[in-house]
Amino acid sequence: MPHKEGSLEAPTRHALDWKSDAFYDPEAIDQELTRVFDICAGCRRCVSLCGAFPTLFDLVDETDTGEAHDVDKAKFGAVVDQCYLCDLCYMTKCPYVPPHQWNVDFPHLMLRAKAAAYKRGEVGLRDKFLSNTDALGTFAGIPIVTQTVNAVNHTGAARELMEKALGVDKDAWLPDFAARKFRSAAKKSPQVQTKDGERTPGKVAIYATCYVNFNEPGIGHDLLAVLAHNDIPYELVASEACCGMPLLEQGNLEGVAAKKEKNMPVLARYARDGYAIIGAIPSCVLMYKHELPLMFPDDADVRAVSEAFWDPFEYFVSRHRDGLLKTDFNTPLGKVSYHVPCHARVQNIGRKTSETFALVPDTQVTVVERCSGHAGTFGVKKEFHAMAMKIGTPVFKAMAQPQPDYISSDCQLAGHHIEQGFDANSLPKTQLAHPLTLLRKAYGL
Repeated sequence: MPHKEGSLEAPTRHALDWKSDAFYDPEAIDQELTRVFDICAGCRRCVSLCGAFPTLFDLVDETDTGEAHDVDKAKFGAVVDQCYLCDLCYMTKCPYVPPHQWNVDFPHLMLRAKAAAYKRGEVGLRDKFLSNTDALGTFAGIPIVTQTVNAVNHTGAARELMEKALGVDKDAWLPDFAARKFRSAAKKSPQVQTKDGERTPGKVAIYATCYVNFNEPGIGHDLLAVLAHNDIPYELVASEACCGMPLLEQGNLEGVAAKKEKNMPVLARYARDGYAIIGAIPSCVLMYKHELPLMFPDDADVRAVSEAFWDPFEYFVSRHRDGLLKTDFNTPLGKVSYHVPCHARVQNIGRKTSETFALVPDTQVTVVERCSGHAGTFGVKKEFHAMAMKIGTPVFKAMAQPQPDYISSDCQLAGHHIEQGFDANSLPKTQLAHPLTLLRKAYGL
């Protein structure tokens, strides 16, 4: 059924036909890029979202005809490179997504072009290095190695060398590695019996995520403390690998499939045993809820895990609606400027983090719902860091406006990017804290 202007039908997504030869055919990709670019150039609603659309529109406007089909196809890659697969154009802006008959899925078309480029061997060492989070995580948990790597990341001369050798911008914020991994230091769950008649799952399996496990384990410990305070039994999943999102962003779909083969047998057991599976990083949640089901639509394990996966605050709000979340908050948070990350927005779960903060007395939350510009590895690359800061500038200024006590984002990478944006724009210094850290603080734990 064709989508009609003004229709209330939700966007639908087609499965990725990524295993077919036609998916990678350069001529077919160029033909589809031309078709979609023609539609986008005639609409231009997404011009403010990211660098991909202004780049496209400039290319179109430089032609004699002002038509996308007259753009030199060799220049299409400049548009593809600017897309970091946030999905906002699909979920919030584009009026021509399925079920509209024009069937525009801009981010998945960009993914297709990236995947074809990856298959042709056109992705460089820097991008492969940055997307290999499991390998990078080997630096974590070894005190001497961790101290050395972290010191190098904060040394100007070393950062200049890294910029020349790897193309990692010398001014971009990079995460430290943890002296002790989250999975090795996590407290065991208190012995708690689940309650009969619980509508939300009364037991939780924690998918640590690479970032929490290797870089900021404190976020994971905050989550465990909140679960324990609410008498929710939990356990860490028996084993885990990267969710595959960094590989997806590079177009390495075979790499995504390999990670899926490692994770799914483990996670599916928890899903079928009635656990709510929780990850504290929105990109990982999005990967399991939406992206993997589109890559593997006929895989029963993938479907089961998708249905069992929860954003932490989505879970807490559901528990509250069931009358099962404790609201004995004893520490006001004051003014909080909260940023909704793109990978949380496109899950269509609503503003669950700010809903939770609304339960805390004497707490005022300013919600900023716009791309911060960090976008995974995009914001640390030499050729894109300045663009990432430019994209994020409206967010930085909006979050500074209420003179908050805290700035916060469910995506801690975005949070640090925003913190850097405060410094770059000479905005008042404000403490960065992850929402789970703030929730633990509100409980007084």
